[in-house]
Amino acid sequence: MEEHEELHDEDVIVVMTNEDGDERYYREEMIIPIGEDRFAVLIALTATSEDELESAEEGDEATIAKIVTEGGEDIYTDPTDEEFDAVRRAYELLAEEEE
Repeated sequence: MEEHEELHDEDVIVVMTNEDGDERYYREEMIIPIGEDRFAVLIALTATSEDELESAEEGDEATIAKIVTEGGEDIYTDPTDEEFDAVRRAYELLAEEEE
């Protein structure tokens, strides 16, 4: 998965490109550190192009991405199954604490 990030009105917008070359836009909801690694909880946006970001709304889809720093730039990648499960559990605990 190839990704890059852009700053947009203080929200971090992440553009992810799938295997077919289709771009999807996500808003970074939070960063969850686990051990030495950082993971982002990303909420899908309805935008299908950068021009639509101003009026984009949040969709129903959420995903988790591992943040790897390469050359001083954050790259969002797929976590392993074990990493995904660990982040999901951490997120659920955070959500329970907020209730």
